[in-house]
Amino acid sequence: METKPHPPCPYPDVPSAEKHAHNFKRVRDAHRREIVEDYVEMIAELARVQDDVRTSHLAERFGVSNATVTNRVQRLVGDGLIEDAPYQPLVLTEKGRTIAQESRRRHVLVRDFLIALGVDPDIAEADTEGIEHHVSEETLAAFARFVDRGSAATETTAI
Repeated sequence: METKPHPPCPYPDVPSAEKHAHNFKRVRDAHRREIVEDYVEMIAELARVQDDVRTSHLAERFGVSNATVTNRVQRLVGDGLIEDAPYQPLVLTEKGRTIAQESRRRHVLVRDFLIALGVDPDIAEADTEGIEHHVSEETLAAFARFVDRGSAATETTAI
């Protein structure tokens, strides 16, 4: 069965059906990565400041049940991102550390960008959690240029 092409949209600011479909696919892909990135980033953060990371620590930080964390941890073990053994702390694999580092880079960049725009740091931190997984590399590069320009201007005026 042949599909007919969509007629052009009469509104110039509305993307084509193909563009909409592409954009929504990108969002769905980001949603799938979001929880994985949040978990490995949190494990890495907690490992920097405490001796061991347990599922109960993650449950407390994410505000979810231990059962929810245990289910997610088993998926992450299956994906080769963390190592988990009974009565042992959670440990990121090399692959998990790589994802955690990249996620942290994105997190810091988005947060710093929002702060450079004048957003209160606490609000910027909270908003970053919803934004960091959905921003393209091109947009992140623009954020970095903006933040770097602001840093350079601040350093110049401080001299």
